[in-house]
Amino acid sequence: MSTAVGGTRGGVAVRVVPCLDVSGGRVVKGVNFLDLQDAGDPVELAARYYEQGADELTFLDVGATVENRSTMYDTVTRTAEQVFIPLTVGGGVRSVDDVSRLQQCGADKIGVNSAAIARPELVGEIADRFGAQAVVLSLDVKRSERTASGFVVTTHGGRTETDVDAVAWAREAVERGAGELLVNSIDADGTKNGFDLDLVRAVRAVSTVPVIASGGAGRVEHFAPAVDAGADAVLAASVFHRAEMTIGDVKDALRESGHAVR
Repeated sequence: MSTAVGGTRGGVAVRVVPCLDVSGGRVVKGVNFLDLQDAGDPVELAARYYEQGADELTFLDVGATVENRSTMYDTVTRTAEQVFIPLTVGGGVRSVDDVSRLQQCGADKIGVNSAAIARPELVGEIADRFGAQAVVLSLDVKRSERTASGFVVTTHGGRTETDVDAVAWAREAVERGAGELLVNSIDADGTKNGFDLDLVRAVRAVSTVPVIASGGAGRVEHFAPAVDAGADAVLAASVFHRAEMTIGDVKDALRESGHAVR
């Protein structure tokens, strides 16, 4: 897959993707992955975003890896019964059997992060069995002077900082079979100061698959610059949960900036 698939590159529409971080069966949201607060029922919010015109939905079980348990099968099943757009689910995925069960529940794509860092072969195993389009590598990234790119990967919901260069890992994961890269800036997460455009550009430069920009959206004006930096899709959470803007508002802003949207 070439970069021609991305964003308005090749005329393909930019995707707007609400993200629901789930813990204990509820949607939560914090700042820089800390001080999580309740933001509502995941199925109700998913249905709202579907009605608003979301192109896809992303569910991330933010406690699954930390608590060493499986992800939220019941929530995925109930959502898939009501929402008929692609559903990405991540958090606590450790094996191809986990992927199989999530797909049976209605997930279209599977996000992997911590388990893939621990055992990179997992990316290829999922891609070989289910296809590259089913594998979303989720990168929770911090700025760091310890790596060549200036960005380091974290695991366990941002709690554990690794020695892994985020940009090098993005390149390797694509080579191993990842079909999409979800790039979340922990530094920008929840700040509403805009996406980390340097991070988006750095990952775009090494990726031949779609890049999803995540972390930092606060105003409708923040989304177009992320696409200009190389994002094929833009993801946000709290601004949608708190009804500070709708999916339609974001699409209008992207359209006005010259980007194709659905």
